[in-house]
Amino acid sequence: MRSTFSVLFYLKRKDVRKDGTVPVMGRITIDGGKPAQFSCKMTVDPALWNTETGRMTGRSIAAQEANKMLDGIRVKINNHYREIMDRDGFVTAEKVKNAFLGLEYRHETLMKVYDQFNSDFDKMVRAGMRAKSTQQKYLTVYGHLKCFLETRYHVNDIALKEIAPAFINDFELYLRTENHCTHNTVWVYLMPLRKMITIAIENGWLVRDPFIKHEISMEETERSFLTNEELKMLMDMRFAKPKLELVRDLFVFCCFTGLSYCELYNLSEDNIRTYFDDHEWIHISRQKTTVLSEVQLLDIPKMIYEKYKGIGENGKIFPVPKYSTIRNNIKKIMGICGIEKEITWHAGRHTMATTVCLSNSMPIETVSSILGHKNIRTTQIYAKITKEKVKKDMTALAAQLNSVEEFAGVAI
Repeated sequence: MRSTFSVLFYLKRKDVRKDGTVPVMGRITIDGGKPAQFSCKMTVDPALWNTETGRMTGRSIAAQEANKMLDGIRVKINNHYREIMDRDGFVTAEKVKNAFLGLEYRHETLMKVYDQFNSDFDKMVRAGMRAKSTQQKYLTVYGHLKCFLETRYHVNDIALKEIAPAFINDFELYLRTENHCTHNTVWVYLMPLRKMITIAIENGWLVRDPFIKHEISMEETERSFLTNEELKMLMDMRFAKPKLELVRDLFVFCCFTGLSYCELYNLSEDNIRTYFDDHEWIHISRQKTTVLSEVQLLDIPKMIYEKYKGIGENGKIFPVPKYSTIRNNIKKIMGICGIEKEITWHAGRHTMATTVCLSNSMPIETVSSILGHKNIRTTQIYAKITKEKVKKDMTALAAQLNSVEEFAGVAI
C-alpha cells in the first residue's frame, strides 16, 4: 500500500527581511504523521504569494523564477521519496527531509563531525594531552556555528557536500557583523571550521575544499610591554592594600619568568628544581603547547617566591586570585604607578621576552626555549627593538669603530 504523501510550501511571515521579503518554508507530510519542515533557502514578496496554491502569482520575472525553484524542490523531494520507499520499504517525512538536505548518512554533516571532534578533544584534555583553553576556543566556535546555521539557513545542521565557498564567506560576515568580532578574532574563529573541513576531506566525506580560495591572515598588532623604567616604577611602588601588592608581585614574577596566568596559577613546589649549577629553576610544561619550559629563578622572582612560599594551598606556591580579579587589579595598579598603557596580564610575558631578554642580548633561540614556543616564528612576534637595546648596540658599535685603526684620529 502506497503512502499518502504531500509537499506544501508556505511563508514564514513573522521573519520579515529588510527588503520586505519573507522566507519560503516547506512541509512534508506522509500518512498524516508528524510533518517535517525545512527552509527552501529563498525569500519572496508576500504580496505576490497565493496561500491556496503555495506559489507566486503574476507573470513577473521574480514570480516565474520563484515558481521554477519551487517546482525543482518538489521534483527532488518526490525523487527522494520514491528512492527511500523502493530501498527501505517504508518512509517517513523526516527521512525524506534529511535526504533532500543531504543529512542522510552518519558523519556527512558539519555539526556531526564537530560533535565527534569535541568528544575526542575532551578525552585528550582529560588525559593532559591538550589545553583546556584550546578546547574552549573550539566550543565557542561550535556555538557560533550553531547560531549561524539557525539564523542564516534556518537549519540545525548542513551536509558537508553543501558547504561552498559562499558558506565560508557568509560565516565570516556573520562573525564580523552579528558578533562584532575583530579581524584577528575572525581569523582565530575560522581555524576550527577549517579543521572540520580538513577532517572531512581526509575521511573522504568531502571532495572539494571550500576554503581553497578563501584568504584571511592575522594582522600585526602592537603588543604592550613594560620598559625598564616602567618595570622599576612598578617594583618601587608601595600599596596600602595587600591584595594590590600581591597582584603586583605576581605580575612582576611573570615579567621575569615568562609564565602565563594558567602556569602561574598551577605553579607548585614540584615545578621548582635545583640543577647542576646549584640554581633553582622553574621546570614546567606550557599548558597551551605542552612544550617544556625551563627558566632560572633570577634574583627578583626568587625574592617573590621566598616571600609567598608556603602560603598557597594544595601544594601551589602562590595564592593566585581568579583571572577576572587579577585582570582588573593590574589595570588599577598601572594607573596608580602612572603607567599610561593598555596593559593586560599577558603583557608580563611580553615584557619578559622583550625588555628582560631580547633587550639584554639574549639570543632569540634561547628566549623561544624559555617561553616554551614550538616555533621560533612565534617568538619573533614578541621581538621589539627597545630604546635601551638601540642605545646599547650603538655604544658597542662606537667602541668597536674607535678600535679600528683606519678610523682612529680621522679629521674631516
